Amino acid sequence: MKQYNSWQGYKRLLRFILPYKKRLVIAVICMAFSGASNVVVPWLIKDVIDKVLANKDVVTLNLIVIFILALFLARGFFYFGQRYLMSFVGQKIVNDIRESLYRHLQTLSLSYFDKRKTGNIMSNLTNDVTALQTAIAGNLISFVQEAVILVGSLVSMFVLYWKLTMLTLVIVPLVIFTIKFFGGRLRLAGHAVQGKMADITALLEESISGIRIIRSFNREEYEIKRFMVQNDGNFWALMATTKLTALLTPFIQFFAAIAVTGIIWYGGMSVINGEMTAGALIAFLIYAINLANPVRRISEIYGDIQKSLAAADRVFETLDTPSDVQEKKDAVVLPPVKGYIRFTDVFFSYDKEHPALMDFTLSIKPGEVVALVGPSGAGKSTIANLLPRFYDINSGSLTIDGIDIRDVTFSSLRQQIGLVPQETILFNATIRENILYGRLDATDEEIVAAAKAANAHDFIMDMPKGYDEIVGDRGCSLSGGQRQRISIARAILKNPRILILDEATSALDTESEKVVQVALDRLMEGRTAVVIAHRLSTIRDADNIVVVDHGRIVESGTHEELLNKKGLYANMYAVQFKDNPEGRNNEI
Repeated sequence: MKQYNSWQGYKRLLRFILPYKKRLVIAVICMAFSGASNVVVPWLIKDVIDKVLANKDVVTLNLIVIFILALFLARGFFYFGQRYLMSFVGQKIVNDIRESLYRHLQTLSLSYFDKRKTGNIMSNLTNDVTALQTAIAGNLISFVQEAVILVGSLVSMFVLYWKLTMLTLVIVPLVIFTIKFFGGRLRLAGHAVQGKMADITALLEESISGIRIIRSFNREEYEIKRFMVQNDGNFWALMATTKLTALLTPFIQFFAAIAVTGIIWYGGMSVINGEMTAGALIAFLIYAINLANPVRRISEIYGDIQKSLAAADRVFETLDTPSDVQEKKDAVVLPPVKGYIRFTDVFFSYDKEHPALMDFTLSIKPGEVVALVGPSGAGKSTIANLLPRFYDINSGSLTIDGIDIRDVTFSSLRQQIGLVPQETILFNATIRENILYGRLDATDEEIVAAAKAANAHDFIMDMPKGYDEIVGDRGCSLSGGQRQRISIARAILKNPRILILDEATSALDTESEKVVQVALDRLMEGRTAVVIAHRLSTIRDADNIVVVDHGRIVESGTHEELLNKKGLYANMYAVQFKDNPEGRNNEI
């Protein structure tokens, strides 16, 4: 975890305030007046003791009482202004940071998400960003208010009796050292707290998304124990920060007590010797207490800010993470393509030690259906991920219609490529909205036409709300075949020139596979299609079947040609159909 300089981190946070500086200025003015009211009261008490009581001045007493009531009435208005405006600014800043973070996440390559738990990313957007609100809004209010009281009290003390004020300031170096000593430790402890919260969020995301697996293996108690370990870890991390905060406050209070006792002794001697009036001493004491409270509060604020900056470090680390796949500044728009795809001497690896593709060369003609088969881990899905540029090749070239895909914009490239994955992801929205995801400006008639082409219209109309039926989280209210047909309808609506089918039927039963395959055949008509499949029903009629093993093409041809070669494909075929010579609806 990268740790930023405290002032740099806070200054970076404050940049988000600039769009709301007018409201902030008004809020600070309100805070200043609200804090200044605390400075005025001791002077009034001094006048009551030295003038009203000594001279029995009723008129002055009445004026002071009226002034105090008016002062606190005005303070109420200023208090409302500061709280409302700072809450507004704080919430807007949190919204802006969260939006910036989400926007940046959308630009990061898939490798970023491959290396991190979903729960940790979610925690970054929720827990870490929320923690920043304390640093920006709540602490800023307290800091300005306490700073006004601190400065006002200090100036008033100098005016009342400068010698006694200098005696009081002896404790300042001790206070500064103590705050700095605890501040660094609080920030480290804050890192631990945010990390533990991220672990809890990650565990929750895993257990909720995998609830069926947990139930099927009867592992409820096991998961409870896992959660208890993480929860206890979070508890002790929080207790570590609490311990530091609890130690900081008594140190500051003890130093304040030293100052107050010094004031009482030296000030008392000054009153006895006639150097000060009794009212001036009482006012000085009140200011000293006013001085002690802001120092204590500012020390607590400093600790809170250090803890909040730990969350800021996590947010900034994400914001500063560059994408592995970058769009060129001079990238051009890819014109409508015919669909000629060419891999030339492509080398690619997810990490340095395990290459996924080596010297991979393949040509796919426009309108051609090419099937990729091979053992698990051979590199088939990698080929599908490289085509829409989810990852960048390490060397070689990948072109569409002779144009290198690294020279074109992401949007123009991906707009012409449709993907139907094995694990269909539907959003917790209506069927209409899920299909509409393929092309947001489509009409209702186009949505229905796409659903009919995907063999989905009939089952949609059998539902209580038809196209307005909510499909649930990840489409949980639909069967696997229904989810896949919605996904195909989405791809049909997009109308891409190039189609990628990544094991689109491997998770379906035989009956669902037949219905879906008809829809897929309809979808592939007239398009360049790259089909990754385990079922021969999907690839038997492909124009070209490419057999991949250990990142290389080991053979290619039609179904009959590959059987005659008696190579890897023929061996796979023999294993699959040893009990089913006709070779129907089985898996490779």
